[in-house]
Amino acid sequence: MTAAVISQHVLQAMADHLAFLYGQEEGSALLPRLEALLRDHLNRAPAPPPSAGPLNQADAILITYGDQIRAADEPPLRTLESFLRRHLAKHLSGVHILPFFPYSSDDGFAVIDYRQVDPALGSWEDIRHIAHSSRLMVDAVINHISAHSSWFQSFLRGEAPYRDFFICVDPKTDLSMVVRPRDLPLLTPFETSEGVRHVWTTFSADQIDLNYANPEVLLAILDLLLFYVRQGAQIIRLDAIAYLWKEIGTTCIHLPQTHRVVKLIRAVMEAVAPWVYIITETNVPHRDNVAYFGDGDDEAHMVYQFPLPPLVLHTFTRGDASHLTAWAQGLQTPSRQTIFFNFLASHDGIGVLPARGILSDQQLQALIDLALARGGQVSYRGLGDGGKAPYELNITWFDALTDAEELERDAARAAARFLASQAVMLALAGVPGIYVHSLFGSRNDRAAAQRTGSPRAINRHKFNLSELEAALTDPASHSARIFRGYRHLLATRRHQPAFHPQAEQQIPDLGPGLFAVLRRPREGHPLLCLHEVRGERQTITLPRQVAPQDSMLDILQDEHVDTRELALAPYQVRWLAPGERP
Repeated sequence: MTAAVISQHVLQAMADHLAFLYGQEEGSALLPRLEALLRDHLNRAPAPPPSAGPLNQADAILITYGDQIRAADEPPLRTLESFLRRHLAKHLSGVHILPFFPYSSDDGFAVIDYRQVDPALGSWEDIRHIAHSSRLMVDAVINHISAHSSWFQSFLRGEAPYRDFFICVDPKTDLSMVVRPRDLPLLTPFETSEGVRHVWTTFSADQIDLNYANPEVLLAILDLLLFYVRQGAQIIRLDAIAYLWKEIGTTCIHLPQTHRVVKLIRAVMEAVAPWVYIITETNVPHRDNVAYFGDGDDEAHMVYQFPLPPLVLHTFTRGDASHLTAWAQGLQTPSRQTIFFNFLASHDGIGVLPARGILSDQQLQALIDLALARGGQVSYRGLGDGGKAPYELNITWFDALTDAEELERDAARAAARFLASQAVMLALAGVPGIYVHSLFGSRNDRAAAQRTGSPRAINRHKFNLSELEAALTDPASHSARIFRGYRHLLATRRHQPAFHPQAEQQIPDLGPGLFAVLRRPREGHPLLCLHEVRGERQTITLPRQVAPQDSMLDILQDEHVDTRELALAPYQVRWLAPGERP
């Protein structure tokens, strides 16, 4: 492969990363093998998908399982593609299909075969068809693999090259410093061809951590990621990446080697697929999370904005935007090449850990108590001292925000609050990620949580296509009310340059009852986004520095408003532009 295909700068970066991970001698020996992988990919790679290109204000990514919407006698991936095309093609640009591979547990995150589509969902042809019209995000579940995978079964039999693909540790070893995301044993005993061996299992006994200290593992995974690119992936989500590298005597989270692996993945994509974005999934405090941006041009393109969900939940349940405003005023990325992936709800739940240090222990406990009171559950993680701490709230976003009695009394008010919370996420700088259940204001599926024994199942209800579409065509239904309002927000957002991921952002403090975002694009008019969070009627005079005109256009309501005496209804959202509609 010539320097005309891969720049010397990128080649040197890959060489430096390999040397850091494995030493100069072994790194030098690995570089030609990595180049061969890249050459093989380029020889087989199709043209970039039609939807490829820089992220902009039209981008919003749906987060969904491959079988989220089901219809009789049709592969679920085809049902999903059809639903997206009919109902959301003009509102969403992309889709994150949660792990669609054969799996043995954890709703897809214990992958049996990285290179196969679960036949219960469809085929690679179905995936490629979706990728042709949508910006596709694919999960790279590369911290661990299923105990039922051929890789691990070969390890148990002592077969090369898999004998060293996993991490075995003497159970007497002091591992007390290791940070645990779940309250489960770190080591799991397995009967192997060499007797009982204790294998590293960060997440569960069915999810076996890969050994990246073995460069064969890294090369196999890089080859896998390039395979996903050939299937149409434009965004690669590095699941649970913070735990990737293990060093006994450390916390085994956010290690320098882990960051180097992400940097290497970035360099590989820049070399052969520069339209591909890397996003890291690290449900940790903000400072650790944004460290995966690296220097701003050498690590992840995007990181999840994990503090946002608990802060927005706190804002709307307390009717006070003070903490959200103060936190958002300090948001920044290290370069124009880095982007926040903003989200509120997800397939996992509402993490509380990322808000520590922003909200007090008492405020976090209030969120926990509220979730329990509204039919949710709480998941815990293990601590080094043998204790445990709250990790996430398992509850739908709608039920987390909504008191059941209030919903019966005033459904319109509950819907307005829900949509206002979503509008906050849509207004902030970054690319929005929208969990499928947020589109419909889904309620807790307690029966699924009880049936599966998994607290997260409460927020993973599967839809019957005909029942869902019947609800959406009934204008009086709860789902239709939410869906109609959400699509209006998305349709408005996608045409505004001020919502470009890299447009300037300012967070004016207009008092605790309002959350305000001022977005200024390089070209086009600015937008002042106001979100009433207290649930009360307000009349305010906007400061001249944020609203220099006496009259501005509310692009959501398509009406001119007086900025000297601006009225907001409870939970009203106003996105204000100067002058006439462009």
